[in-house]
This record gives sequence, C-alpha cells and structure tokens, in this order.
Amino acid sequence: MSPLQELLADVPQVGQVRWIGVRPKAREAMLEVEAVEARREAGLTGDHSRPGPRNARQVTLIQWEHLAVVAALLGRDAPMPPSELRRNIAVAGINLFSLKGRRFRIGQALLETTGWCQPCARLEERLGRGTFQAMRGHGGITARVIEGGIVRLEDAVSVEPLETISDPQDNDARQGWRARLAGR
Repeated sequence: MSPLQELLADVPQVGQVRWIGVRPKAREAMLEVEAVEARREAGLTGDHSRPGPRNARQVTLIQWEHLAVVAALLGRDAPMPPSELRRNIAVAGINLFSLKGRRFRIGQALLETTGWCQPCARLEERLGRGTFQAMRGHGGITARVIEGGIVRLEDAVSVEPLETISDPQDNDARQGWRARLAGR
C-alpha cells in the first residue's frame, strides 16, 4: 500500500451522533428523535425514504461542524438547525468525507457510504436565496444500511477497517476492489 493509500485508509477519529431526525412524508417537517431503528435495505424507521437495496439514499448524514459554516455563508449568527437542512443524522468529530467508499458503525448499525448528499433546489425555496451555494461541499453523505440496529443520540461513529488486498498490483484484486467500492 502506498503512503497515500495508508493515509486514506487510516481514520483514527471516532465521531458522535449529535442529532437525529426523520421525515414521515416527503416535504413534511422533520421530527427530531432521540433514537431510531436503522433497518437493513430499508433506512430509518419512520422516515419516508424508499426501501430497497437499490436506494442509495436510505440514510443522509451531515457534518455537525458544517452547520455553523452554512449559517455563516448565509449571513446568520447562529448555526443552522439540522432539521432545516433535511438530513437524518448530524455527526460531530469525524470528517464524513473520509467515509467515502467505506463502511462505518453508528450505534448498533453498520452503514455504507453511497455518495455525497448534494443540495437541492427545495432547500433554496425553503431557506432563501443563496442556500444552494452555501450548502455546496457541506451537504454531507448518503448511506445504505448493511446491518440493522438502534442509533441513539451520543452514539459513536467509527470506520470499519478496510479489507486487505494482498497484491494491489494484481488486476483481479483491483477489479474486485472497484466492484466493492461501486456498490457490490
């Protein structure tokens, strides 16, 4: 493994769940909860996301520290409430971008990052002009549930170790790795 690959693979930080919310129906207000069940291939209990293994947006997460950044970019004094940004879980203490292509444990559940959670036009409509641009690069990540379990406020968020490939120059190993990163 190259030095850069080693740096990318090593995520020593352990995050913490700071906020949890679900949307019973699309476009309705978020409901803040203290705990939620993450269900394999179905997302969070009480959330409207479409269940199924093909749904890459079963759970959305945002970086707690970015709430203040987005607010500052919008000229607000106080950090944005997570419910306003319509993500399911706000996490502090770990860089969510370091979870790209990785599985991570959050409470009892095992999730897998499926992509970046880009801002949408609805945020601009709801929160005003400039919200779309303020959210770019701060929208968080999307994930799917690999193993179900309960997620509670203050639960730890930790990255699962990468599977080791004995010879990264081996084409079969690289193809298998790419398939795992692409969503199996």
